[in-house]
Amino acid sequence: MNEQEIDLLDELYFVQSYAEVKKALDWQDTVLQKYLFELTRKEYIKMLINHDEEYDKASDFTSIPWNDLYFLATKKGLLEHNGF
Repeated sequence: MNEQEIDLLDELYFVQSYAEVKKALDWQDTVLQKYLFELTRKEYIKMLINHDEEYDKASDFTSIPWNDLYFLATKKGLLEHNGF
């Protein structure tokens, strides 16, 4: 796991909106979206609609409605994040 992935997972112990994550990390949209997409593909985070319904993963991250989604680290992601 690289430093950016660790920083992103630090923000996702609880459900966070795209805007909240962007504000906390102060990353450019392209960088944030890249890492959110990559960590979703690794099953380290979930993309959510309305805090609880999982968003169907899109094959192309440019088609994802980023500003409408919420994010949460998965158990797998937290275990990787914490070195287990």
